[in-house]
Amino acid sequence: MKTCLGIELGSTRIKAVTVGGGFQPVSSGDYTWASCYKSGVWTYPLEEVWKGLKTALSQVENRENIAAMGVSAMMHGYLAFDKDWKLLTPFRTWQNTMTGPAAAELTELFGFNIPQRWSIAHLYQAVLNGEEHVPQVAHITTLAGYVHYMLTGVNAVGIGEASGMFPIDSATLDYDAGMLAKFAALPDIQALPWKLEDLLPKVLAAGEPAGTLTESGAARLGGLLAPGIPFAPAEGDAGTGMTATNAVAPRTGNVSAGTSIFSMVVLEKPLKKVYEEIDLVATPAGAPVAMVHCNNCTNDTNAWVSVLGEAARLFGANPDSGELYTKLYEKSLEGDADCGGVLVCNYLAGEGVTHMDAGRPLVARTPETGFTLANFFKAQLYATMATLKIGMDILAQEGAAIDSLMGHGGLFKTPVVGQSYLAAACGAPVACMETAGEGGPYGMALLAAYMLRKAEGERLEDFLGRRVFAGAAGTTVQPSAALKEGFNTYIRRYRALLEVERAAVEHL
Repeated sequence: MKTCLGIELGSTRIKAVTVGGGFQPVSSGDYTWASCYKSGVWTYPLEEVWKGLKTALSQVENRENIAAMGVSAMMHGYLAFDKDWKLLTPFRTWQNTMTGPAAAELTELFGFNIPQRWSIAHLYQAVLNGEEHVPQVAHITTLAGYVHYMLTGVNAVGIGEASGMFPIDSATLDYDAGMLAKFAALPDIQALPWKLEDLLPKVLAAGEPAGTLTESGAARLGGLLAPGIPFAPAEGDAGTGMTATNAVAPRTGNVSAGTSIFSMVVLEKPLKKVYEEIDLVATPAGAPVAMVHCNNCTNDTNAWVSVLGEAARLFGANPDSGELYTKLYEKSLEGDADCGGVLVCNYLAGEGVTHMDAGRPLVARTPETGFTLANFFKAQLYATMATLKIGMDILAQEGAAIDSLMGHGGLFKTPVVGQSYLAAACGAPVACMETAGEGGPYGMALLAAYMLRKAEGERLEDFLGRRVFAGAAGTTVQPSAALKEGFNTYIRRYRALLEVERAAVEHL
């Protein structure tokens, strides 16, 4: 049986997934890794990329039957190379909040929100800083773009991935020409020996061929794959998440919730204003998308689950991790709709949506608070999506229509709980599909399968809706009026808590 392979380099795991003729996952492998903080920069060593890929691929069955493949990775960040593809500075990941002046200046110049995570913000900040490597830059790309180039020799990325590097024109399916011209006219840029359009990878839409696995690429993978396998365009984790959840058509959206949390809503019409809290990116087919990206999601909750598990072991209980999470998630359903006044700020890192450059996790309550385990853990789960709600409320005020949201990631592993709270936060039905647990690498495998069928003229949303997800098993939770009211009360208090958080960052 011929299969399609999706690879994704996520923030905590490198994963490989194959899908068969029925578009269901048939085999997978993974490798655990983590970012490190060196010299003030969140980074990953690139040599670990290849160790991780080989480990993950070695677990995939029937590798000789792969008909097409593609690479995905965490979006944004900065990988700068010279003309010989020598790395000029350590990989700067999406976690870094070091580009504030550049992001602000470019947002004003373009009349278009440029988040600190974006590749162009990192490049321009390096220019403003006068960093020594800047004149030598010949290529900038993302992690997915780098791996794709090393495996195929093709310096290109998918349009969804490209939209996290520099603004995209959805009409031309390329970088925005007007904004490129504005950037080129900046005095600091005119003094440099390169043009931005020469540094950026080529943009490809979903379905376009993006090269084949070369002999040298196969050698990098330890001979685990044979040369000649066709590649789909490299995509970011946002685009593959949209694909994995059948959320690429207008009025659909998805929420990915794990280490970070972000929503992607496919727009029917442009937003009226520029918002620092909302990124404008693209689907893998190039349609405009509003993205609310939050750096903090489940990390603080994970720490509390670990502490509560430690407490249980003092009494001789030894619940496994999955059971502990399930029991605590389900216990939260017994809590008050507004968490009884318990408040949690889960910021371990800075948060762009609320303009924080660092984080200090907090639990706060007043003397009359109903401090119970159910209320505490409900507040923990509300906190994972509270910052997201602040951004989603802006989209609601803009009149952005959402017929449904697809949830995927660890927050939704326990049935109903995370879905119920997200539905209340966003005021929209939230669905979860059985296959969504595979996430980005599954979505990348589907994009590889779509490339093989693109010659038939089928649009990506039709391919997914009619061939892949027709009759897919899953659950949908409608917004509860009581939970909506409770979450809105929680958010009003949470906004006040953010002032406490700012003081904590300043003084602790």
